[in-house]
Amino acid sequence: MSQAGTANRSPLRLFNLRERIRDRDAAVYGILLLGAILFPIVEIYATGGTADVSKATRAGTFVLLAIGLNVVVGFAGLLDLGYAAFFAIGAYTYALFASMQLGNSPAHHEFHVNFWIMIFVSMFVAAAFGAILGFPTLRLRGDYLAIVTLGFGEIVPQLFYNFDRWTGGINAIGLIDQPHLPVWIQGPWSGDGPFAFVTNFNFNTDPVAYYVLIVILITLAVILVSNLYKSRLGRAWMAIREDEVAAAAMGINTVTTKLLAFGIGASFSGFAGAYYAANVALVSPDNFLFIVSITVLVMVVLGGMGNISGAIVGALVLYYLVFVLIPGLPDYATSLAATLGLSSDLGSAIADATTRLNYIIYGLLLVAVMLLRPQGILPSRVREQELKHAAVQEDEAAVEMTHAG
Repeated sequence: MSQAGTANRSPLRLFNLRERIRDRDAAVYGILLLGAILFPIVEIYATGGTADVSKATRAGTFVLLAIGLNVVVGFAGLLDLGYAAFFAIGAYTYALFASMQLGNSPAHHEFHVNFWIMIFVSMFVAAAFGAILGFPTLRLRGDYLAIVTLGFGEIVPQLFYNFDRWTGGINAIGLIDQPHLPVWIQGPWSGDGPFAFVTNFNFNTDPVAYYVLIVILITLAVILVSNLYKSRLGRAWMAIREDEVAAAAMGINTVTTKLLAFGIGASFSGFAGAYYAANVALVSPDNFLFIVSITVLVMVVLGGMGNISGAIVGALVLYYLVFVLIPGLPDYATSLAATLGLSSDLGSAIADATTRLNYIIYGLLLVAVMLLRPQGILPSRVREQELKHAAVQEDEAAVEMTHAG
């Protein structure tokens, strides 16, 4: 082989990196994975603590929820306003069978089933409830389907409130069992000193261990949903989303296909619920109210409906805005007032005003994003072309009306 030929086979060419970089989603996945690997190391060395790593595990829960809801809303075009109900079902399924709660219930016998079994049991239980909800209602469309899912999302937390002899009601379920692993690797990257193998490792609310687990779960979820998107079922979902009547005329069983979307989307929510219950070690009906469903839906829309990487980015961006940036604005305002030499009373007044304006700031940010980028941060190629085509049609219609007048 000539030297010129050898020179042309650069590392970029050998690993097809140029082609991968041109593929926007592959580039986004690469950046996210690199960031996920480096984040805990940088955080621990920079701050000496794991507070932000713990916040990242909560953000990862919302990423899992957004990936699952994207299947329902983004792929199949079904508006689900009760998604938090499946999240609650998954969390309570694990909490009931991994705590002392059932020992204090009419059953008088507590269970402590292994986390690695229960996370899949929670997934299947949530999927079953998704199918139960979907079977009688998926003949509905649009707003009517949204209202039914909204009702389901309101009913489930109330059931967990009222069946307090089984679920603990408002007192919640605590002391939930932690996951165990036969072996674990510790080292400087986790803030645990020198490199070492730990046998019979207990997560014990360890933020780094839960962070590693959620990154693995999200990676598996992305691979599964990506394969679903490229499959025959994924194409059927997209056909129903574009035109359900035309899809039915082409031989697609719309009811079964939509039922699968509901069941698969609910299974991801149950999966996330079991992880959340173990991570927080406390499950209460207050954690699964309507605002959770709306927050996850906004994450999907903000990131770009129908695009997996967009759902992930939207979840991370909105989590940062809602749970980190906006709650921290009063402290930022107080620090700014002190820097400018303002009196402490004036600084406190500014901080109080900022606290009262939290939801207004949140709403204005969402409105600004939707006005500036209605297709979302990283929309699917199909969705982006649809919006451009619709905009062109509106402009043409406006021109025709102008000439007609």
